[in-house]
Amino acid sequence: MIRTGPKNLITDVPGLQIGNAHDADVKTGVSVVLPNAPARCAVDVRGGGPGTRETDALGGSSLVDSVHAIVLSGGSVYGLAAADQVTALLGAQGVGYVAAPAPVPVSPIVPSAILFDNANGGNKDWGKTPPFARLGEEALANVAVDFKIGAVGAGYGATAGLYAGGLGSVSEMVEGYTVGALIAANPVGSPFMPGTECFHAWAYEFDGEYGGVRLPAEYKLSPAQDTKLAFLKAAGAATVIGVVAIDAPLSQKQLRRLAIMAQDGIAMAVQPSHTPLDGDTLFALSTVQGSTGISPVMLAELGAAAARCVARALSRGVYAAMNG
Repeated sequence: MIRTGPKNLITDVPGLQIGNAHDADVKTGVSVVLPNAPARCAVDVRGGGPGTRETDALGGSSLVDSVHAIVLSGGSVYGLAAADQVTALLGAQGVGYVAAPAPVPVSPIVPSAILFDNANGGNKDWGKTPPFARLGEEALANVAVDFKIGAVGAGYGATAGLYAGGLGSVSEMVEGYTVGALIAANPVGSPFMPGTECFHAWAYEFDGEYGGVRLPAEYKLSPAQDTKLAFLKAAGAATVIGVVAIDAPLSQKQLRRLAIMAQDGIAMAVQPSHTPLDGDTLFALSTVQGSTGISPVMLAELGAAAARCVARALSRGVYAAMNG
């Protein structure tokens, strides 16, 4: 039986704050994940059409293994500007990697992933001033332990199949550790079992967090008709992006495995998933300072929980956006 943290949010993992901002006219938004201290981080990119920033810096042979913030944004390639602004603001506060003594500026490590919401009907006539730097600044100013889910932040303009997408978050307690997920759901695939209002991830639901709908007694699986594929025969894109967090002393190598296992949660919640038109990207971070690592058996348990959290957070974000 799943046991959640007290908030059932990613911020049940100690040492994290989340900030969200959106623009209702443009129909897009930005989410910022801000650790209280530099957090070890790894990333796994599984979709065929990703849009990212600083992911190569998190490779196992790279100089840094910690981040100062993570930014999730709508706006496709334009949304990467949100992370630029967050970087500038953190640097102005003296937060960042110290490469040399002053006056050499610090270098904040702020990876980012974007989703494609540019065809959702919002006003994208922004000319030379896309709104994403502003939204990044607003999201950073809004960071808190408590935050809303649904049509907020990076999920504000998202769609999931032919339905509203959204920003979702959950947590799960495992063997004294807390695993949490924050997911911006904008997949090509559908989150619902074909012909029903039952989420693909129904089996992992905790306490009716996404409606409690179950399959009809004599349900027979049929091909999905409610995906975006019919509308994406021409060029297009979608994605699921997010962050999985944990308070276990995982090494960066183990965090990469956690991110890989967490990606399975997308397949548990969306069909089809990881398509050539998706840019599925998940970051995994640890908020504890030690990196002593854990046993492979414990890592497998935590990875399974991370996948469940991703499936639940995705479904919960869609449900909150549709009902809210």
